[in-house]
Amino acid sequence: MASWVLTAMDLACQKAQRTLFEGVSFSVPEGSWLHIEGGNGCGKTSLLRILCGLSPAARGQVRWLSSSSSSLQSTLSRPDRSVLHYIGHALGLKPDLTACENLCADAQVSGLALSREQAVQALAAQGLQSRAHLPVRVLSQGQRQGVALARLRTSPARLWILDEPLVGLDVQATATARALLQSHVDAGGAVVMTSHHDVGLQGLGARLQLGRA
Repeated sequence: MASWVLTAMDLACQKAQRTLFEGVSFSVPEGSWLHIEGGNGCGKTSLLRILCGLSPAARGQVRWLSSSSSSLQSTLSRPDRSVLHYIGHALGLKPDLTACENLCADAQVSGLALSREQAVQALAAQGLQSRAHLPVRVLSQGQRQGVALARLRTSPARLWILDEPLVGLDVQATATARALLQSHVDAGGAVVMTSHHDVGLQGLGARLQLGRA
């Protein structure tokens, strides 16, 4: 039986005294994906931030699989990057650093050893080898998205939480991103994502529809 990597229990979110959603409960096992759907303003990004420990829930609890044990742990702080890797709309890239330098800096923050050669390989896998040594500020939105996704290739986290991972990508880059997510799931990882596109992942998965309160 698969182990759970994430469990959400009776989550509710309020913004400006307005309830975006409530009663949201689910579990995500290893080797699976969860696609969170819903219209603009229904709370998809807010839910992802709650799942990452970046924002508090109005009610409910989130538990993540600990990196040091096989049991689910509940904590008031965000789980470390060995457990969870989050990519939000802002992408978290430093515009004056090159794509390669961004990957190396991100790895350093996570306590990982990543050589420039390994960073370039990860970027090349995203079709960005020719952009590896350019400042991120000169890249297109789709290329920046590709740099952010390249960080997943060097991440040890079993749980990836992604906010619109396909936004801005061209046809080839979209296919590359889908293959990356599928390979992570096939290897026993888990993906929780929002997307206005049908990402097309296969295997064990579920969809969660958020509606306006």
